[in-house]
Amino acid sequence: MANEVTIPLLPCASIDEVAEFYVMLGFTVTYRQHRPNAYLSVRREEVNLHFFGIPGYEPERSYSSCLIQVDDPRELYEAFASGMRVVYGKVLVAGIPRMTRPRRDGFLVVDPGGNWIRVVPAVREREPARNGLTRALRNAVTLAGSHGAERQALKILEGALAREVHASEEERASALEFRDELLERLNLHR
Repeated sequence: MANEVTIPLLPCASIDEVAEFYVMLGFTVTYRQHRPNAYLSVRREEVNLHFFGIPGYEPERSYSSCLIQVDDPRELYEAFASGMRVVYGKVLVAGIPRMTRPRRDGFLVVDPGGNWIRVVPAVREREPARNGLTRALRNAVTLAGSHGAERQALKILEGALAREVHASEEERASALEFRDELLERLNLHR
């Protein structure tokens, strides 16, 4: 077998809202159908996403997720952030839709359908965590991104920041940046 293609089919309440959102991110609508069933497909370079509408669907209750592997997640983040800034005047970091800031392991987009689109670096061996702060940051990112447990993630991260006083400047900067994002998402600006 060669040249296989897998395209996720994700639920949403409104294909029109989803279409507007993805066009803002630089995607092109490649197909739209309202009847007999709502259906939408969008494409950006080699990334294809398809959506189907469900009347009464509640995005905040979504468990749908998709992984997009790219060489440089920060490059795609910047393109998405630029589109968000044009439409919203800022990058949305809380609520639905939203987008997290990029880290070494990528970033997360939650679209208007509540679908979690995870943009990650192309498969490579994962660096072992050098210290407790790096492990805590990875755990906090997972808790906040995958489980929506921002308060628990913040508690873990703040504890590690207090304990791991010998972490490198780069590790501390990454942890502090994510802590600031969590505070913003929780409306706890300091």
